[in-house]
Amino acid sequence: MPLPLQVAFVAGSSGIWRIERITAVAGESLPPAERLAVFEGPEARRPLEGSWILRGTTSNERYTNREELKALSVKEEMLLRPQATRAALIPIRRTAAWWDLAQDERRAIFEEQSHHIGIGMEYLPAVARRLHHSRELGEPFDFLTWFEYAPEHADAFEELVRRLRSTAEWRYVEREVDIRASR
Repeated sequence: MPLPLQVAFVAGSSGIWRIERITAVAGESLPPAERLAVFEGPEARRPLEGSWILRGTTSNERYTNREELKALSVKEEMLLRPQATRAALIPIRRTAAWWDLAQDERRAIFEEQSHHIGIGMEYLPAVARRLHHSRELGEPFDFLTWFEYAPEHADAFEELVRRLRSTAEWRYVEREVDIRASR
């Protein structure tokens, strides 16, 4: 497993990603901004300025079993593919009730009931994604999921998001913001 990677998403007036829209799905939104910059590694740890900054770190796959990890590794694509000029940053904060559940109870909701991994696999390799954990960093969100896809896969991405939001696991979301960007 690669070492954890620290990442900072900085909204402001610079960055390769042009913010198309920021939508509050549940709870409070984030302030508007023109551009989004993504800093990784040591750059993500330095002091940064922007309309808002969300930080996270990659980590071990917490709700994924060995078979699922193997299947994902075969189908997943890298980020920053030339054709993937559309992106979505979806920060989510879960309810206290979610965190009060034991790990196996969260896994049962996440995959056995909601089929989160199974649904996501249907959209690979067209939609690349990377999950960042933020809860342990004291950030306002628990997870920051970054997606990239080509314009011709925009409808498929919308379907993916719609399907995931209709699952049992989304009953445990108290704040979600949907940020769409292009480059």
